[in-house]
Amino acid sequence: MATVLMCRRLPRLSRVAAISTTAKREAERGSSKSKKGRRDKPGAAKPGAESGAAIQLLKPQDYRVLYNPAAYAGGRAGSQQHGDRESSQAPGDAFTGPARAPRTFPAASSRALSPAGNALAQPKSSVLLEQTILATLCKEEAEKEKREVHNSKEDPRTFQKGRPEYRSLSCDSAEPAQTLPAEEGDSILQSVAGCEGGPGILRDYFLKLSRWPAERRAALLSDPRFGALCHRAVTAIGLFSTPDLIHVLKACVPLAVPASHHLLDACEAEFCRRAWDMGLEQLLLVADCWRCLDRSVPSYLGILFSYANLHWKDLTLPQFVQLLYIIGEGRRSPADLAQKVESTILKHLDAFTLEELGAICLGLFKSLSGISDHVMRRIADRVSLQMEDMSTYALVNVLKMLRYTRMDHLPLMRELGKVIPARVPATNVQGVMHIALTYSSLHFFDEDVLAAVAASLPSKVSYCRSKDAAKFLWSFGCLDYEPPNEEEFYSSLIKQLHAKLHEFSKFPEHLLTALLGLAFVRRFPEELIDFALREEFVQKTRGSKYELDKDLFTLGKSVEIECPTYRGSRLPAQLCQELTEMVSSFAEQEIYVRPEIVEATSLLESMLGGPEYVKNHMILPHTRSSDLEVRLAADGHPIPFNFKDPVAANKLKDMGVSLTDDLMSQLIQGRAHNRGATGVGNEGRVLPRERGDAAAAAPCSGGALSAGAAWPAEPGAGRWQPREVRLALQVSNRNHFCYGSRRLLGLHCLKRRQLRLLGYAVVEVPFWEWFPLLKRTRSEKLSYLHYKVFCPALLTRAG
Repeated sequence: MATVLMCRRLPRLSRVAAISTTAKREAERGSSKSKKGRRDKPGAAKPGAESGAAIQLLKPQDYRVLYNPAAYAGGRAGSQQHGDRESSQAPGDAFTGPARAPRTFPAASSRALSPAGNALAQPKSSVLLEQTILATLCKEEAEKEKREVHNSKEDPRTFQKGRPEYRSLSCDSAEPAQTLPAEEGDSILQSVAGCEGGPGILRDYFLKLSRWPAERRAALLSDPRFGALCHRAVTAIGLFSTPDLIHVLKACVPLAVPASHHLLDACEAEFCRRAWDMGLEQLLLVADCWRCLDRSVPSYLGILFSYANLHWKDLTLPQFVQLLYIIGEGRRSPADLAQKVESTILKHLDAFTLEELGAICLGLFKSLSGISDHVMRRIADRVSLQMEDMSTYALVNVLKMLRYTRMDHLPLMRELGKVIPARVPATNVQGVMHIALTYSSLHFFDEDVLAAVAASLPSKVSYCRSKDAAKFLWSFGCLDYEPPNEEEFYSSLIKQLHAKLHEFSKFPEHLLTALLGLAFVRRFPEELIDFALREEFVQKTRGSKYELDKDLFTLGKSVEIECPTYRGSRLPAQLCQELTEMVSSFAEQEIYVRPEIVEATSLLESMLGGPEYVKNHMILPHTRSSDLEVRLAADGHPIPFNFKDPVAANKLKDMGVSLTDDLMSQLIQGRAHNRGATGVGNEGRVLPRERGDAAAAAPCSGGALSAGAAWPAEPGAGRWQPREVRLALQVSNRNHFCYGSRRLLGLHCLKRRQLRLLGYAVVEVPFWEWFPLLKRTRSEKLSYLHYKVFCPALLTRAG
């Protein structure tokens, strides 16, 4: 029933046949959801609950209000959830962006919210009650809006409130100031034309006008009298003292002077000229003003960084943190400061406030500054001990740097798993995205955290940028996790992708990221895929600064295998061939030569009778990992197929001997009798995946052979014999699994699923079994591989 509703709601969303019923979906989820399955699904509607407000007025003298505030905490998205479950519209039809819709109420509350015609019949107290409730709801929605919308200018400056020293280093736009009377501002503007005063008077004019009421300041820029004042200041720019010029620049912040204004051009040139005669405190304050004005000043920042380098020993702790903030906001990483930054972090590590630690990590992250594992681990050590006292914003900034350095800090991640689920509902959607992305980037699976993210997201989804939606889908797909509210979770995000479709022309990488994340968990929204595989979009991806060809390749080929009814756009054959050659070339240099794969290949060749019985290659090049392919006849004997030298293969045909099935059987049996049939004990078995995937639980399982004839096409391979079994041995490593577990990542789940669809029997040679054996005797390794290849379950499939 769940799948039927999903298809009705998203008519162009394909899923593989294996998930056609709820029962099968539960069987696939297995043990990873057993714990969650025994509790209520987060975000799921309770029986009898309304996803909206229901106000029931009883006796006039005994009013009671029955409503659910949580339904409004989600704003428009919260009220949208109920409609989504009942809607039959295609994704994107009725969801165009984050604009807020008028508040509506279900019919059940019509008695409480009477039409205007009945208002006179109600007691006055009833009307007042309704007005009070509506005002409360509006306030809650405004607070939600404020919380969810990230202020990229002000949020990173939170640390400046923690010490009084920052007042002299930063331009605090929220600093209280006495409002200038409107008539006094008009008087100033009137006097500009005839004013012949010096820089001090001009400075005072700017400072006073910066205290004008906001509505009057907004009209200043178009006032020719203010333009004349700016012209006077530019003319006298060299006459200002440095403190006076700084005051003029600070006044430009509340005056909202545009970044390209000619007054700012003159100020920048003058500050660059004077920089070496200024103090570090003044230099940092001016840099902060430029940030508040959104003006890019690379020349000035270059001078600031050089000055700081020469006077590094004089830096106070607040000056150091402010400098790193400026470095981050300028997106520049001075290479000559890297070592000094690390040593200063270690010097003051215990003295930094937790907010300052967050600001330091954000500055390093934004400027793409490298940091040693030792320093990052020390930061993480402190954060893991004081996490409960840290704001979520600062904590997320630490996670960004942890992700950037690929730091596997278990104490921090474990503490995060305890602290963050309760904070997720109150965290804005961008912060939640960075939390989810940290877990997927570090391959760290924590079901409690991911379930909390999924439960909170549908009510926040209208605030998602295209980047946010893409990263959520990627994170859950990468970890191969489908949450308890999976249908609501995925349908809301897919709908948001449709709403943000116009952004993908500028950011094509986000659409590919989203679609790959969906493909990992067997979801293929065909309309979006058709858009992504169109020639014009493919050209945009190839012109991107990111390497997107491999992602295109993975998506296009996955659709071919898993969506047989898809009729939309496809990748050109020539492009697929180019990408296959590119991926194969990389594999020959980096993958096929890995010691664990070379050893397994060599031993299999020795065990089976020669190199023609095993092939080290990529059966599915778009999955970018190797397979050791072996073919077995119905009676269990290996079949030669890997004729690397086509000339030698052709000579066999010219010898006048017909290679009949009987002759091949005799040849194979002759080789097979020379091998021992020694098996191995239970320690050689492949352990099933933690989530209880039925297919992975049987290490020798394979799919139907009927699909194999179409893929892959091998030169000279001939037709796939119906009574043969093709094995795809997976020699895995730790990077194929979630951190510290035996849970496969999404890409590798996708690969195994597609191999089975094409008729291959997937045989696992997991690193936790194979790597220890590499240090053991040759006979032990041969015995292990013999058991893997000649698993009895494989042969029954060929019979």
